Amino acid sequence: MKAHVKDLKAEGLRVIVRVDFNVPFKDDGTIRDDNRIKAALPTIQELVKKGAKVILMSHLGKIDFKKTPEEVADQKKKNDMAPVAARLGELLGKKVVFVPVTRGEELEKAVAEMKNGDVLVMQNTRYEKGETKNDPELAAYWAKFGDAFCMDAFGSAHRAHCSTVGIPELMKKEGKPVVMGYLVEKEVVALSRCVEVAADQRPYVAILGGLKVSDKIQVIDSLLKKCDTIIVCGAMAYTFFKSEGYETGTSPVELDQLEYAKKCLASGKIALPVDNVIADAFDDPKVIKTVAADKVPSDMMGMDIGPKSVAKFAKIIAGAKTIFWNGPAGVFEKEQFQAGTKGICEAIASNPHCFSVVGGGDSAAAVKQFGYKQKFSHVSTGGGASLEMIQFDGHLPGIDVIAEVK
Repeated sequence: MKAHVKDLKAEGLRVIVRVDFNVPFKDDGTIRDDNRIKAALPTIQELVKKGAKVILMSHLGKIDFKKTPEEVADQKKKNDMAPVAARLGELLGKKVVFVPVTRGEELEKAVAEMKNGDVLVMQNTRYEKGETKNDPELAAYWAKFGDAFCMDAFGSAHRAHCSTVGIPELMKKEGKPVVMGYLVEKEVVALSRCVEVAADQRPYVAILGGLKVSDKIQVIDSLLKKCDTIIVCGAMAYTFFKSEGYETGTSPVELDQLEYAKKCLASGKIALPVDNVIADAFDDPKVIKTVAADKVPSDMMGMDIGPKSVAKFAKIIAGAKTIFWNGPAGVFEKEQFQAGTKGICEAIASNPHCFSVVGGGDSAAAVKQFGYKQKFSHVSTGGGASLEMIQFDGHLPGIDVIAEVK
């Protein structure tokens, strides 16, 4: 059993909390969706109530240090944590100190001046080149600010970075508490049910969509061992169609994955669409129609699954007791191509007997957009992390580093 923040005697301790505040922004620089900030509130509020000095660390976006100094400066400006800290203060209803740097006198002074119950947000961890490399010097510098560490950033738990693994590893060696927060606990409990599935929780159905087969080879291999059926949809289905000799038009196909697709199909566990909604162009299409899966014209592109596919998949979903879904069925961002993804949402929502998990990313965004979030057992905050947790049988670097308790 992992050590938990609820059991931490935190009064007076400086607790470094790795949160996932990697929120999307509108073009005007305001936060488009603050769900990730809200998801961290239970852990932060618990520590504030206990009288801890709460030091929050998160990445935001990406910084490419291979770019010119001017381009790096622009990226840093775009991914400044200041608006996030301001929004957190509004949600907590209390002052949140924002430190606009990741090291140096200003940060050290701000931490030294903290009082019990204070909350501090440090600047974007990826302002430091060493963050993504788990640089030991950087980890040691940050670790000295804390008396305890709490991991509550499930969306970053699959990355062995300074702020997710380097700091807690050092603190554990020093005998300091390393615990998980409420969000990570919720994710681990839910996703563990999709890693080890008992006989009475079967049939176990996985639904995989999205663009590339190559991005999901290892998770497909893992799910083929765990699942009774894997529904393949989205753009990645066209690589499977091509492997069967179908014409796929201008749909995206990974020619180097055709043999792998054939191997998967030979398992007898793959369910493919039987019809597709196709268009003559991705942007501003003039012709949209539905055709059988093997009847895509050479000058047209698959954009969604068709109604017969929705019906086929709904029947499989209706009999499932455990469902894991990652990746939409089509280009759901465009209104003309939403029916397939909506159909999967509706089918899962209509099954009262299943435990259903949406594995973050675009499928989680679709579930929320179409108003089905409350109909699922769990909607993960981590796309890559949820996939890797299943792929690696419940193990992630940022989870494994949390201390075990008897």
